[in-house]
Amino acid sequence: MTELRIAVLGVGMMGADHVARITERTKGAVVTVLNDYFPEKAEALAATIPGSRVINDPLDAIADPEVDAVILATPGPTHEKQLLACLEHNKPVMCEKPLTTDVATSLEIVKREAELGRKLIQVGFMRRFDREYEQLKGFIDDGVFGQILVAHCVHRNPAVPPSFDSSMIVKDSLVHEVDVTRFLFDEEITTVQIIKPSANPGAPEGLQDPQIALFTTESGRHVDTEVFVTTGVAYEVRTEVVGELGSAFIGLDQGLVRKHRNPAQQASGDGRKVAGIWGGDITPSFVERFGDAYDNEIQRWVNAVRRGDNVDGPGAWDGYAAAAVCAAGVKSLESGKAETVDMVSRSSIPGA
Repeated sequence: MTELRIAVLGVGMMGADHVARITERTKGAVVTVLNDYFPEKAEALAATIPGSRVINDPLDAIADPEVDAVILATPGPTHEKQLLACLEHNKPVMCEKPLTTDVATSLEIVKREAELGRKLIQVGFMRRFDREYEQLKGFIDDGVFGQILVAHCVHRNPAVPPSFDSSMIVKDSLVHEVDVTRFLFDEEITTVQIIKPSANPGAPEGLQDPQIALFTTESGRHVDTEVFVTTGVAYEVRTEVVGELGSAFIGLDQGLVRKHRNPAQQASGDGRKVAGIWGGDITPSFVERFGDAYDNEIQRWVNAVRRGDNVDGPGAWDGYAAAAVCAAGVKSLESGKAETVDMVSRSSIPGA
């Protein structure tokens, strides 16, 4: 394959950012087709991308013979039909979260892909491609901190659109911590509880913000997450893991800060730690915080498609698992109780 010919469906903020990324910074790929619910928006963008054109029907854009692969940056409710079209035409697809907007259709997508016998769907959980998360994952897998016992997460936004409701805090914001938990620990989340602190007086009326989420994983690990989307300050995403031999903290815009026992000192038990560095500025938005992660994500996806692997990162199953956890979270938001995550066993779907 020469250059991978990509159709980008949805050219709002995220889609337009991907178009710029592919055009300016991604090797081995070009944008050939653009599509958006507002055709004039797609036409205006296409005018700046030599060799690209607009196809107004998203399913026609997917089926076009000059399209090798697809990026879906369209609204969540459109994903099911568009993903099924990608599977029908054997087109690899990078789908921004959510996979679909409910658990049942996400599971159906997993099953339909499994029936093909080859992976075609990657889901855009970009934190897996962030340098700090990759480094943290490596330390955990290498056993630097021993058995991981608990994790603490913070997810703060300065503001959200007026249409944002309390359940969207779970489905659109907390979903990233859901995937981070599954990524770092390689196990499923089994229960979710949403705790409702006093609501921010500056939040829109009726919005339960902040929220505290408590996850329990298959092995009994506990993860707590503060999600606060109307801080009015800046964009903050932090994760701390605590293990039997030490801990690590990322998200301070200073790189990973860690402290743990020196293996050479463990036998003597003198307890000395590796010093960390604290301080720095807060990034204003996710674009600055995770810009490099998005670049890495798309480049690796392009490379995988050109190799014939199609997926290098979270796939359809990860999208389904996230949907199932978030559904339990929304249920807990209403009940106030810990809710069990209802999902099928992965082993029950050969090839998933």
